[in-house]
Amino acid sequence: MYRKVMVPLDGSTFAEHALPLARAIARHSGAELHLVAVVAPLASAYAEGVFFSAADLEAEAIERQDAYLAGVRQRLGPGLHITTAVLEGDVATCLCAHAASRDIELVVMATHGRGPLARFWLGSVADEVLRHCHLPILLARPEEEPVDLSREPEPHKIALCLDGTELAERIIEPAVNIGALLPGAEFVLVRVIKPVGPVPETLDVRGADEEARYLLRQMQAVQEEVHHEAESYLRDVAERLRARGLKAEVRVAVDDRPEEAIVHEAESAGAGLIAQETHGRGGLARLVLGSVTDKVVRRAHVPVLVQRPVAV
Repeated sequence: MYRKVMVPLDGSTFAEHALPLARAIARHSGAELHLVAVVAPLASAYAEGVFFSAADLEAEAIERQDAYLAGVRQRLGPGLHITTAVLEGDVATCLCAHAASRDIELVVMATHGRGPLARFWLGSVADEVLRHCHLPILLARPEEEPVDLSREPEPHKIALCLDGTELAERIIEPAVNIGALLPGAEFVLVRVIKPVGPVPETLDVRGADEEARYLLRQMQAVQEEVHHEAESYLRDVAERLRARGLKAEVRVAVDDRPEEAIVHEAESAGAGLIAQETHGRGGLARLVLGSVTDKVVRRAHVPVLVQRPVAV
């Protein structure tokens, strides 16, 4: 159960698309909601012959952000325990330090939009927070229209992406903590395996010689074995979840583009949230957004819960 949730805001309606999801989590769990803005260091400047000191500019920026956060707090309505803070310094560094000092357990933030804002958070702030905080981060995809605070999303199906490793399974508990807030929440366990080769759906290859037919049968046998192993693994994980009173189903996809398969399986299952660690079988070389997770976040139309595993 999450007790403290942090939402980074920058004064834009773009970043505010994280608010409905964060409020829903806070309302269901009784968690403290920490709204945080960061003012980056400013340089002194001349404008039309008038000198503006960096200290004066930063003080004005802090005042504006403080008033903005107060307005957001009022818009979120009563019944929530909300704190606000305006920090000064490097954005990602300040957010991580604040999260550590306040024992934050979950970060909810916007990811990206369309057009020139496509990499505003993703690849910069969210990436840096993920590098240093080791906290679950719930990335909410904003839409072009202003945020609607009258509605709260409640994802009753959560797609859990696993690859058969213990590191990947570390996303299970953060996802279960969200599912525990939603009555009747269901989990869809998804594993993507690569195709062994160009195996046709049927072996009706009358034009091929005997050696080619033999090779095709061998590849199909290997593919079926890999598929069976992946499905067996997911069923074991599903049984562990069911033993805790949770609903779970399994899905194995065969695709050499895992990000597209994950999004497709989540959508076809009706999942309202995708959860996955930020690594794959390739090891720890790409722990940050930028590989499969990055692509899933870009393609998914639902929030994505990510977490960087602590190397052991």
